[in-house]
Amino acid sequence: MAIIETEAVLHEAHRDNHTHRDVSGGWLRPAVFGAMDGLVSNLALMTGVAGSSVSQQTVVLTGLAGLAAGAFSMAAGEYTSVASQRELVEAELDVERRELRRHPKDEEAELAALYESRGVEPELARQVARQLSRDPEQALEIHAREELGIDPGDLPSPTVAAVSSFGAFALGALLPVLPYLLGATALWPAVLLALLGLFAAGAVVARVTARSWWFSGLRQLALGGAAAGVTYVLGSLFGIAVG
Repeated sequence: MAIIETEAVLHEAHRDNHTHRDVSGGWLRPAVFGAMDGLVSNLALMTGVAGSSVSQQTVVLTGLAGLAAGAFSMAAGEYTSVASQRELVEAELDVERRELRRHPKDEEAELAALYESRGVEPELARQVARQLSRDPEQALEIHAREELGIDPGDLPSPTVAAVSSFGAFALGALLPVLPYLLGATALWPAVLLALLGLFAAGAVVARVTARSWWFSGLRQLALGGAAAGVTYVLGSLFGIAVG
């Protein structure tokens, strides 16, 4: 017999009204990915260039160019990706809509069989399917949820994904450049600020995913630091080879 742990600590999202956070919205993934990518890629790019012993102006211009190019690239990629996914889902919904219009009884029987396979008594499953199939739009929503695993009224927005990705990448990529824009003449302030930003971003992600904030922050710090270290070494080697 399974034992229910009644004293378990509940997550904040489940307290009082047992509500859930949005886990399928179109903004969270591109925003988080964009910020992380902006921090890591621009930090690695700048440290790689700085390792080849170029001027401070070249490092700053490299960082600004990486910010602009990366932000536009991320936005375009996210827009295309989400738009393509949405178009595919809408095409499948059109197929289901046509089937409901042309073969309503077959679709009703299919829905009843689905509920029956999940343990509902056959007669009750048929009654539920019959009632749900009275409204075509409701029937479409039910079939989409059960067969495709999607909510027709909650499809991700390509524009939201693109804007979120652009802004997050630009913000992340700005951190390594910011110390230079404020008057720094060495690389270490840019690296320090970027690494702090990586840790903070990882900790923020942990708040959303309910993971340990310090583990998530240290993991992102280690990954970003490793990328920056490798590119600095490569930049130094290439600079020696070219020189």
